[in-house]
Amino acid sequence: MIPETQKRSIPTGGIRIRRTILAVFIGLIILWCAGAGCLGVKTPPVSRPAAPAVFLDYYRTGGIAGFDDRLVLFDNGAAVVATKAGSREIVLNSSEMSKVSDLFSVARFSMLQNNYPAPRGGADLIQYSVSYQGKTVTTEDSAIPPSLDPVLVELNRIVRDAGIRG
Repeated sequence: MIPETQKRSIPTGGIRIRRTILAVFIGLIILWCAGAGCLGVKTPPVSRPAAPAVFLDYYRTGGIAGFDDRLVLFDNGAAVVATKAGSREIVLNSSEMSKVSDLFSVARFSMLQNNYPAPRGGADLIQYSVSYQGKTVTTEDSAIPPSLDPVLVELNRIVRDAGIRG
């Protein structure tokens, strides 16, 4: 038999080991919670660049050649050119973007009427639609305002230079 004094005596080394294991276990739980965001620590939102805005939208259709061309140019210089033969993404550099912007300024685009129909209809007329800074102007061959002509020449050049062949 074991004397009564020895039964109640627990070695102090065992208590220390249990406390150490418990402390390590609690520490690991705290670290895990902190890593998982359980302690209310919010991660800052990831900032994403704003999506590019449409700078201009140009559409040309009709004519003897049967045009069906579209150019959508974004404010970052990226553009999509689509024709009957296919589509292609292109990028305009800053000087090209400035040139386009200057042409719209010189044309006083915001002062133009919304519609310039041809005085007499024709089966082979080309129709144009240009949207820029919230304004859309539509026109046809033989009714193009003189100030808009350089804009159309430049937009047609961009479409042509995209190199989409039929």
